[in-house]
Amino acid sequence: MKPAYQEEVLVEVLEATETIDQMDLVVFNDDVNTFEHVIATLIRVCEHTPEQAEQCTLLIHHKGKCAVKMGTFDFLKPMREAICEAGIDARIL
Repeated sequence: MKPAYQEEVLVEVLEATETIDQMDLVVFNDDVNTFEHVIATLIRVCEHTPEQAEQCTLLIHHKGKCAVKMGTFDFLKPMREAICEAGIDARIL
């Protein structure tokens, strides 16, 4: 005959979480670059839509800066370099 009881076993599950530091790629206003140049650069480098690039460019012009992309430092670094090579001031903050 089998025993008339059941045994419950509790298993503790540990989850590994990874902390990812999100940073901003910020483009700053200047008196040198045209709206068209900044828009084209954001479309080419950051893969913005024309509307996104235009909105960011207007914010850069009126507010002095705009965060154009978020991500890890390693993700943003090549974009910052490409934007700077185009003669536009950009920093990862």
